[in-house]
Amino acid sequence: MKPASSIPTGLPTPDAEAQAHQQAVEHYLTQQIQTSASAFLPFEQWMDLALYAPGLGYYAAGSTKFGSALPTGDFTTAPELTPLFAQTLARQVAQVLQASDTCTVLEFGAGSGAMAAAMIPALRELGLQPVYQILEVSGDLQQRQRQRLASFGDAVQWLTSLPKEFAGCILANEVLDAMPTMLFSWNEQGELQELGVRLAPTDASDVTASPFEFAQRLATSQLHDIVAQRMPPLPGYQSELNLRAEAWIKEMGTWLKRGAALLIDYGFPQHEYYHPQRAEGTLMCHYRHHAHAQPLLYAGLQDITAHVDFTAMADAALEGGLDVLGYTSQARFLMNAGLPELLTSEPQTLSAVQKLLSEAEMGELFKVLAIGRGINQPLLGFIRGDRRDRL
Repeated sequence: MKPASSIPTGLPTPDAEAQAHQQAVEHYLTQQIQTSASAFLPFEQWMDLALYAPGLGYYAAGSTKFGSALPTGDFTTAPELTPLFAQTLARQVAQVLQASDTCTVLEFGAGSGAMAAAMIPALRELGLQPVYQILEVSGDLQQRQRQRLASFGDAVQWLTSLPKEFAGCILANEVLDAMPTMLFSWNEQGELQELGVRLAPTDASDVTASPFEFAQRLATSQLHDIVAQRMPPLPGYQSELNLRAEAWIKEMGTWLKRGAALLIDYGFPQHEYYHPQRAEGTLMCHYRHHAHAQPLLYAGLQDITAHVDFTAMADAALEGGLDVLGYTSQARFLMNAGLPELLTSEPQTLSAVQKLLSEAEMGELFKVLAIGRGINQPLLGFIRGDRRDRL
């Protein structure tokens, strides 16, 4: 079990306004812990509140999250790096739309709107007139999207809930990693423990310490059985289990009637995810372009993520009655979809594309998983280097 959090060296100090918001979030989380059973909040619930509590959570409150220029953002996504990402992705989207006989795109968690801003013109150049739907849980981000995409008029629509039926192409770029995840660890006796959060003993002399600390309790038999199916007991090993993401994909099978979902995120197949050498899991936080592994710090101010177990996501799709249509690295997917044909010689563009494709950057760590129904032709982005056999 990880020790109580203290601020890592080099992590920027929040300004006065951010600190005031952090204190409000910490007060709210403290109340949630005090009123919970045994003063213990499962980490999945902690992460949910820290990211999505109305008006307080990281994604629900107004702060700049996306951007490559310091100090305005916390991280940069592929659509923010260069419009070439969405323009290349549009070629795969167009194939899915044509195969599903519709022109509807649904993007989950559209961030700043960068994907849509580049995707819509690219699809139009390919002869399609898309209806671009966005489902965004953050009111702050939705407002920014509306401003950025206002010129597209009625071609962009915002949904407030999942559709009852959908045909077309679904996009989820860095969505699965931000879904609240469970934390577990194996103790020296081979027993599975569920990790959660409790209030830390107060120390007025340490102003940098988090008011929270990790705690653990014996896992339920149900949680034990799920984890035991995916990895053997390894004393001292800690990792994550994202049952919410799996449920979300499985539920997709009830409303995706025809078309495909392109799930783009960082992660691994299951045998790599729970590799013995990955003994501390994959949990990661981002604040002002600084990455660290202290999720109990800066409540409401920092992003909290976990890598994706793509085997679990593919299994959830199959359980939901969907087909697994392709799985490969982001670099291979973009090359297959025609990125070289769109590339220009501008230095800034070349630098961004290098980050998208390089094994040392996003090219290998990020994967693309395609799932769907009623798509009978091979998908463009997976014509070479499809890794479904490794899931």
